[in-house]
Amino acid sequence: MAKTRPIARRRFGQHFLRHKQIIRRIIDNIDDSSCDLIVEIGPGRGALTDLLVERYKKIELIEIDRDLVAILSQRYADRPSITIRQCDVLDFDFSALAKEVGHRLLIVGNLPYNISSPLLIHLLLHVKSIREMTFMLQREIAERLIAEPGNGSYGRLTVNVARSYSVEKLFEVSPDAFHPAPKVWSSVVRFRPRQQPIGPSVDPEFFSRLVRDAFSHRRKTLRNSLKNYKADEVLTKLGIDPKLRAENLSIEQFAQMASSLKP
Repeated sequence: MAKTRPIARRRFGQHFLRHKQIIRRIIDNIDDSSCDLIVEIGPGRGALTDLLVERYKKIELIEIDRDLVAILSQRYADRPSITIRQCDVLDFDFSALAKEVGHRLLIVGNLPYNISSPLLIHLLLHVKSIREMTFMLQREIAERLIAEPGNGSYGRLTVNVARSYSVEKLFEVSPDAFHPAPKVWSSVVRFRPRQQPIGPSVDPEFFSRLVRDAFSHRRKTLRNSLKNYKADEVLTKLGIDPKLRAENLSIEQFAQMASSLKP
């Protein structure tokens, strides 16, 4: 019989949410008016799952930790409506799951801090298969996601994610709501896919690469950071001063720049 392990694994960035009022508040903020299935990323020992079963007819759990999978399998052995998938969520094909169930996905999760940024980038590949996502994130990541141009938190993650998703910070959560308690505050953030990404249509890979290079040295001007793109003429035509830094450009300006610079 699997035993509940009292200590979270540091290598998985685990901090188990234990505050029921916070869990209830997360669930109450999910827009589930016409959806009977939800995907939970990183269910841990099932604190959030226990309340999700009250509202959803079917739950898909994605968990990488085999010990926790054993605990969850035992905990929900009598619930055929719960499917547990042991895998790395960074490799998970959300588009295939959406096709399998026949509709866009509702996703929730208390995300491990060490995968939150790469996971959000991974989910950009599946934006057309997602209806809404509600995640617990490190507060610093949440601030980056909602930052405006000119703000020190505005950067590569902001531009990539907010171009395709409308991002809203719902509320903050103190460290004592978790076990073990992290050293930082967390934020619950909601993501809703935009009907159309901000700006003109661009090649996603080229856009991501351009944004990465523009922010690679934050103190450099666009002229210097995008030297390999020979961007001066294009920037001038777009009315963008090449002496500006990447943090001064709007998401739409990045999209315009990518559209004009694509070979």
